[in-house]
This record gives sequence, C-alpha cells and structure tokens, in this order.
Amino acid sequence: MTITFQPKPTVIGLPMYEPGKPIAEVQREYGLQDVIKLASNENPFGYSPRVRTAIQEALSSLPIYPDGAARELRAALASFYRVNEAQVMVGNGSDELVSLITRAYLQPGTETIMAAPTFPRYKTNALIEGAKVLEIPCQDGRHDLAGMLDAVNERTRVIWICNPNNPTGCIVTSEELEHFLQQVPENVLVVMDEAYYEYVTSDAYPDTLALLPRYPNLIILRTFSKIYGLAALRVGYAIAQADVLVPLHRVREPFNVNHLGQVAALAALQDQAFVSQCRTQNREGMQQILQGIEQLGLTAYPSEANFLFIHLQRPAGPVFEGLLRQGVIVRSGEALGNPTGLRVTIGSREQNERFLAALENVLSDYGG
Repeated sequence: MTITFQPKPTVIGLPMYEPGKPIAEVQREYGLQDVIKLASNENPFGYSPRVRTAIQEALSSLPIYPDGAARELRAALASFYRVNEAQVMVGNGSDELVSLITRAYLQPGTETIMAAPTFPRYKTNALIEGAKVLEIPCQDGRHDLAGMLDAVNERTRVIWICNPNNPTGCIVTSEELEHFLQQVPENVLVVMDEAYYEYVTSDAYPDTLALLPRYPNLIILRTFSKIYGLAALRVGYAIAQADVLVPLHRVREPFNVNHLGQVAALAALQDQAFVSQCRTQNREGMQQILQGIEQLGLTAYPSEANFLFIHLQRPAGPVFEGLLRQGVIVRSGEALGNPTGLRVTIGSREQNERFLAALENVLSDYGG
C-alpha cells in the first residue's frame, strides 16, 4: 500500500535552494584535482588566529548544551556596538533570523516587499508562512526604493533591504535610506540585511545603528559568516529595539547557536585588525578583477561587497560550465535572476588571476 503524505499548501512547488557547487563534487564530475571555489562569498583569507585557540579550548565543553541565551556573545556585541544587550539577538546564521522574522510577523493575508533580484531566502520564508510577496525590480542593480514605497499598503508587514545587495553588490545610500524610512509606516518592519557590512568602504553607506533610536521599526542583520570567516559555524545576529526582538525569541529554538560557534564568534569579534586587513585585501582583489574584465570588454555592477556581478552580454550557462571544466566554481546568473551574468567572489590574488585566465579562455572558446 502506498501512502502519500501531503505537505502544507505553501510548501508545494517551492524552489529548493541551490548552493554553489562544492569543490569535491566538481573534482569528481570533471576529473580534476585542483579546483577553486569563488561561488559562495566566503573569505579566502580564512579567519582570525584567535578563533583556532578559542575553539581548541572549548572542545572539553562538547558534552554540555550551549548557552541558549548566548549571553557572553550578546554582551560583547552590545558593548562593541554600544547598544543594550536586550537589543541583540544571536541566530544560527542570519538565515535563521530571516526565518524567525517571517515566522513571527508574516501570515496569510499579510504582504512583504523586497527587491528582485536579492537574497532568495526572504521570499522562500515568506511564502512558507503564506504571505504575499511583492518583488520590485532593481534598477541598474540597485533597490528601487520609490517603487517599494508605492507597493506599501495596509497589509504590508515587512520590507527587506539587502545592503549591499546580493547578488549585485550595490548599496542604498544614507540619504536614500533616511528618505525612505521617513515615509514607511511605523507599523511596517524594515529589515536591513547587512551581511557584507564590514567590506563597505563607501562614505555614502548608512549608519543604521545611529538610525535605530528614531526608527523603532528597523531591524539590522549582520553575520560572522563573511569577513570573519566563520561560515561553517553559522553565527549571525540582529540588532533592533528590544520589543521588536521579543516575538523572535518566542519562536526560536532553545539552543539555536552551538557552543563552538559562540566562542569562535566572540574571539573573531575581538580581532578587528584581521577584519581591517581582509577589507583592504578584498578591495585590492576587486580592483584586480575589474581591471581584468575591462581588458576582456566586460563590465560589472559597482560593488561594496566581496563579490562582483559581471555582465557577460551572452547566456551565462555555457560560460559557467566552461569555468567548471577549468576548475573554477562561480555562481551563474541563471540561478540569481539575471541569466546573462556571473557572480564571482573576490579571492586571493592567485585565485583572481586563475579566474581571469579561465574566463578569457572560455570566452575565446565561445567566440570572444
């Protein structure tokens, strides 16, 4: 007898998230030994040496449940950003915080607004909760804030702004954001996802922490997965007014951030010299790739993150496949809402050189 189990209607037909191909899979599939991955915006320079020491010292604690309130890490983040501890919440990566926001604030009959393209988990999690998703197309890779404001109505509960935007790398400026927040109704949450915040060098980038006292409907998301190099440990955090975070605490799992992640994040936060060094190296690597693609007759969106979205002016699929065959993993624009581009993570100088050489070879194979 065959028994068919029916999921809830909001789950049927949802696209499954497709991460960048892992190195081992590409090695097997193409018979390669030397493969580099520039697909998932990871830090090519690793993590602070302090993290290794902290993890080694914490190994004896593995039989013990982690601190469910992440008190020490929350206190450190509160001190670092000069906010109250009650304004800080730690999550299993910022992905979990996105999920908790939708679980706490969205339901059937409500609406949420986001850019297109942007980080896809906003949409997926909103659809799971049965909310209506309104996607406002980007303009030259940037959020159309005026279009997003026009979409606000009495059913709107959450607006998502990824800044810098993933996958384009473009930013919403301080002036643009404040003008936007002044017009958003007080009962609509504005989520500023600043996963790439530490990479930004533009003076026009907004100081969202300074805006919190004036805009209590603001939630700021940041992460230890990017410049801090702790992607495998999954630690993100939210900063908001305490009463905004209470519903998220009510729906989160009791031990949502593991102990090694907490101690590693605490150690990483204390090494801002490493962060500064990575920011400098990232900017140098970005200029290296920009100069290289210019010689190939290509352009990219202006990026303040640790990646570039390159305009190929042709279907991305064959170029993506050609790069895989040369042992270079990037992200095809076909999976990111722009089928004629590639998103490439800024790597080390050697990785960038290899990517540019491989790209030149592939473009030559496909007619220049």
